[in-house]
Amino acid sequence: MKITDRSDLWWKTAVVYCLDVETYMDWNDDGSGDFEGLAHRLDHLAELGVTCIWLMPFQPTPDRDDGYDITDFFGVDPRLGSLGDVAEFTRTARDRGMRVIIDLVMNHTSTRHPWFRSARRSRNSPFRDWYVWQDDPPKQPNAVFPGEEHSVWEFDERAGQYYLHSFYRHQPDLNIANAAVRDEIAKTVGFWLELGISGFRVDAVPFLIEPPDGVDIGDPHEFLRDLRRFLQRRSSDAVLLGEVNLPYAEQLDYFGRAGDAAELTMQFDFLGMQALYLSLAREDARPLAATLERRPPIEPEAQWANFVRNHDELTLDKLSESERAEVFDAFAPDERMRVYDRGIVRRLPPMLDGDPRRIRLVYSLLFSLPGTPVLFYGEEIGMGENLAQEGRQSVRTPMQWTDERNGGFSRAIPSRLVASPPTDGYAPEHVNVEAQMHDPDSLLSFIKRLATRYRSSPEIGWGELDVLPAEAHQVLAHRITADVGRFVAVHNFAPTPVLVPLELGPVAPDAVLSDLFAPDTYPLDERGRIEVHLEAYGYRWFRIVETDDRRLT
Repeated sequence: MKITDRSDLWWKTAVVYCLDVETYMDWNDDGSGDFEGLAHRLDHLAELGVTCIWLMPFQPTPDRDDGYDITDFFGVDPRLGSLGDVAEFTRTARDRGMRVIIDLVMNHTSTRHPWFRSARRSRNSPFRDWYVWQDDPPKQPNAVFPGEEHSVWEFDERAGQYYLHSFYRHQPDLNIANAAVRDEIAKTVGFWLELGISGFRVDAVPFLIEPPDGVDIGDPHEFLRDLRRFLQRRSSDAVLLGEVNLPYAEQLDYFGRAGDAAELTMQFDFLGMQALYLSLAREDARPLAATLERRPPIEPEAQWANFVRNHDELTLDKLSESERAEVFDAFAPDERMRVYDRGIVRRLPPMLDGDPRRIRLVYSLLFSLPGTPVLFYGEEIGMGENLAQEGRQSVRTPMQWTDERNGGFSRAIPSRLVASPPTDGYAPEHVNVEAQMHDPDSLLSFIKRLATRYRSSPEIGWGELDVLPAEAHQVLAHRITADVGRFVAVHNFAPTPVLVPLELGPVAPDAVLSDLFAPDTYPLDERGRIEVHLEAYGYRWFRIVETDDRRLT
């Protein structure tokens, strides 16, 4: 790996930060965030160490699903700004060293989209076949939102037929079997690339490429391959970051199998995230270690995206029923903290009772596990949820900038805000950016240090993982090896200190283990053996430094 490789494949060592423009910063004081406000907070993101901003949907919408019900894929919701504002924001972000990716939500539209409005008027509408219709559909329960939607079919009185909706009834599925729909998806991708966007987080990818029942379009993955080829023709360094919550073996299909053309550039590691919470609940590193060992190898140009939580519920659907019950009991004991019998609607700090040791342990893992870390806005200061906002909305509260009214998000009266901040111990008067930016011991300062060490350790994004044997079940020890060197991290999931014997493999004479968070080095024998002390819920990052290593540690 050369230093120029890191630039060409920038996503391998990126720090990704997800935010919703609507809840980030309100500059015109109408109660809703906007692009102008976001532009005024770009320096916060740059100082944090963010290199890629992921924007949740900002297109025109009735806002019945937090913007994921879109009425115009080429526009901007007027509450948030204009296309000119997007272009200015993107240019300014690049000036600060940050790329911008956006959500691509084209598995469905809003029922208010002009395409659907035309489609439901007549069977002869040119847009009728852009959606999936049936006169007498099979009984098919809604698996995505059980309890809220009872079927994936909805009867439309005006159309005289049922239409398919894999998600909410106000989000009719687009018909991927229609070539005109596929062309429109490519046109949308091309449009935003022209405005300086560097890629797309592709929403619910398995639903996007799935053809209607009974319709043969050949290999549905060919559509993803076509989309990737189109993307790279238009912008060679743009990425597709896919939401694919499937077992690892099936995720390989979405990266693209060996011998086939590439598909997604990056995918979220849902299995690793869920195993992390099981390990936290048990105070036992083995569930996470076992899951990491099952991660399949991927092509050098591809990448795993690691995350602690996202904007949806914290899904536990890949855990067994008994494992899920353990995590629920530990972190969501109240029924209102759970949703869809599979997920938790809380943020990390309240789940861990505000214990700063455990919170920092988790973020140390996020940045030290092989892959690219993805932060959800507010994580850098330890924001909590507002359970007065139902379901997924509980974690989509306004960003907390100061201890002022509305957390400095907006000067509008509270009743006009798009969402309400927490009122408990995680309220803005207790948790905000301004207070933490002046505190060298704050979580914000800690996340900045993690991002800095991660960016100076490219082996984390490029290297090969080895989970090291650990005598203590509460300890996860792992090594990441690349041609630039070897990185080692150890994490203690338990509330008791532990001494961890490590054997790191053969090393050159005079090699030392350098602590990446302290000015300390430790001698290694020829087999790389050493004992490492970990505090309760402690963590250590190291680099094996040999005599020809010229990097700064």
